[in-house]
Amino acid sequence: MTTVQIDIVSDIACPWCAIGYARLEKAIAELAPEMDFRVEWHAFELNPDPSGDGEPILPALARKYGRSEAEMQTNQAQMMEIARDLGLNFDKLQERHTRNTFDAHRLVKWAGEQGKQTEMKQACFDAYFGRAENITDPGVLVACVESIGLDGEAARAVLATDRYADTVREDEARYQQAGVSAVPAYIVNQKYLISGAQEPDTLVSAFREIAAEP
Repeated sequence: MTTVQIDIVSDIACPWCAIGYARLEKAIAELAPEMDFRVEWHAFELNPDPSGDGEPILPALARKYGRSEAEMQTNQAQMMEIARDLGLNFDKLQERHTRNTFDAHRLVKWAGEQGKQTEMKQACFDAYFGRAENITDPGVLVACVESIGLDGEAARAVLATDRYADTVREDEARYQQAGVSAVPAYIVNQKYLISGAQEPDTLVSAFREIAAEP
């Protein structure tokens, strides 16, 4: 069976990253008889400024993209429909605030050492998009950890230090230098770049083409 390595560059604050992974899961399930997939997550920060308490997402997006709040609300509502069809909880997508995700990325790295990197990422997506929780808050992050069966006190100890900070920064620098400027981005077999939350059929075709490479 062909082994396919997928390095996913993403941010916990990126709705398309959650949608993209749900689509990727469908592609992986379809190709399971043909290929063995290994997935690793890598950090990217859409909001790298850790200061401040965040701001409501709709005016923040309107300013960022030069659009009206009404346009952004429509855009977010469409995203909620896409997420719902994929079984994702995006109920509070429009009620969240902008958040820095650096500490969340540190815990994703830590959870990876416990074999639960993807589960931690998904728990953070659910907290942020499904419940509009403050994912910079250590209590929220520890609750995510405990929801996937890991030790909350051990996670709290990680957050109280700078453990994994260098790992996250190195991750971010490596992929920025490699030309990743938007997420999600999938690096397949450390060679091929697939950008954006592609549909499952598109991913299936891409993976088959890559697997057929000599």
